[in-house]
Formats: sequence, C-alpha cells, structure tokens
Amino acid sequence: MIETSTRLLKLLTLLQSPRDWTGAELAEKLQVSPRTVRTDVERLRSLGYPVDATRGSVGGYRLGAGAALPPLLLDDDEAVAVVIGLRKAAGIAGVEEMSLRALTKLEQVLPSRLRRRVNTLASYTVQVPADVAGPVVDPELLSQLAALCRDREQLRFDYLSHDGSATLRRIEPHRLVNWGRRWYLVGFDREKDDWRTFRVDRIQPRIPTGPRFAARELPEGGDVSAYVSRGVSRAAWRYTASVEVAVPASVLAEQLSAAVGAVEPIDAQRSLLRTGADSVQTLAVHLSLLDADFVVRDGPPELTAYLRRLADRYRRATSS
Repeated sequence: MIETSTRLLKLLTLLQSPRDWTGAELAEKLQVSPRTVRTDVERLRSLGYPVDATRGSVGGYRLGAGAALPPLLLDDDEAVAVVIGLRKAAGIAGVEEMSLRALTKLEQVLPSRLRRRVNTLASYTVQVPADVAGPVVDPELLSQLAALCRDREQLRFDYLSHDGSATLRRIEPHRLVNWGRRWYLVGFDREKDDWRTFRVDRIQPRIPTGPRFAARELPEGGDVSAYVSRGVSRAAWRYTASVEVAVPASVLAEQLSAAVGAVEPIDAQRSLLRTGADSVQTLAVHLSLLDADFVVRDGPPELTAYLRRLADRYRRATSS
C-alpha cells in the first residue's frame, strides 16, 4: 500500500507538468507496466483529480481542470510560499475570512519541518498594519470583475459617490488594483471617453454585462499601479492636498507607503506630495509623519483650520 501511494504521488507530480504524457512514458518513469499506469490513473480520478486522456499516436495523459477542487500536491517550497501568501492575504479587506480558513486547513497538514520554517518566518518578520481598516469587498464581485477584464466585456454599474449619490457608468474594465487597504477597478469610461479609477466597494454591477470590446493601450504605458497611485485621489479620497516637502523626492518616496500618495520632484532638495484621505484628521496624520518642513500648496480649508488647531494643541502640550 505504501509503494502504491508513493507511486500515485509521483504520477500526480508528472501529470501536473504542462505537457502530455503517453502511457509508455509514464510506465518508464514509474517503472511499472502500462496496465498499472491505467489503473493508477483511474485511482486518481476516483480521488477527484480530473486526468484527461487523448487517443491516437500523439495522445496521452495530463491533469485537467475539474468541477471540484481535489487535494493539491505541493513541494516544500511551494507549500511555504502558499502559507506566506495566505497570511498576507488575511490582511486584505474583503478576503480575510476566506484566507484564514484556507490558511488553517493548510497549516494543519504541514509536516513539522515545514511548520518550523513557516513559524520562523512569521516570528522574525513584521508586517506594518494599515492606519485604518479598509472597506469590505465581496470576493465574488472581485472574481466577477476580474473575469470581465479577462474576457473584455463592457460593464454597466451604479457607482456611489462621496456624497452618497449614485450615477450609472458604462466602462471597459481592464485591471483590478489592490492599493493600500482598498480595491480599485481601472477602466475606460465610454461616456467620458477617458480612463477612470473606481473604488470596488462602491460598485453595484448591472447584469447582464455588455458586449465585448477591443483591447486599448493601458494608461502610463501599461504601468497601471503608477496610474492608480497618481490618479486615485480623483476617485477615492474625499479630501486631497498638494504638499511641498523640504526633502528630495527619492528620500520622501522611501519614507512613505504608496497608499499615502504620489511623490514628484520639484528640484534637488524639494518634492511635491499629492495625498488625500476620507477625513482631514487622517490627512493631518499623514502630514505629521513627514518628519520634514512642509507647506500645503493646495488643500481644503478644513485641513488648514485643523492643522492650526493641532499646532496650538502641540504648543500647549509643551509649554509647561
């Protein structure tokens, strides 16, 4: 029985490679007869693995996609990588619960040698938490939007603005971006005849979807993350500000998370930070962490008033 189980695992490993295997090739690799190969293939199918077979001189076996997810076979490095990825995903709004469930199942079956590697990585690495919790996004909606990007199908949806009003949008969806603690959809707005960024948690799709569309050249030369970083304030933040900071752009970019805003050089010693938040309090926190002199070039009057109140508060706190 042990020999049979070991052979099945080896057969499964071979079938997971991106190629077709003839029965004779598998028999040679496993050092068994072609009849045993056929028997082992049927055993894998009974366990839920969809092994496809084609006939003819160039026919063979390969592992196909099934209606249900069978047990997975991972090598040591793959298993560690999956655990690390699931732990990171457990901090992304909208997929926390599913990631934790999958993580629990996987960690329960990890052999001790791998559990030690994973625990060592967890003990000696630190993930900085976000300042605020992100809005919860339905994973089913993420999957639906990703499929529309893949299949190039237009999408009509009701979009909720900052003030709570809804507008009907019709776009060509191209990419999903996880930026900070939020999910964004980048698409070409058919009515505006321009690229736009939308917060996924504010999207209410209308079914059925629209017709297919031809591929367009993505903004920023295909660097969608850069496009979202520079333009997300138009779609995501209630309050925005342009702030001149007395440090070089390269230094400031290293100090700030991409979720805080986009950095542009002014000259060798100064940089421009385009930032924003849903509240002036959060925006003020971002500015207080700059650890450098700054001037608000363009921002809401509420931010200016709040910064003055903070300055008075700090002076009173240090006056005694």
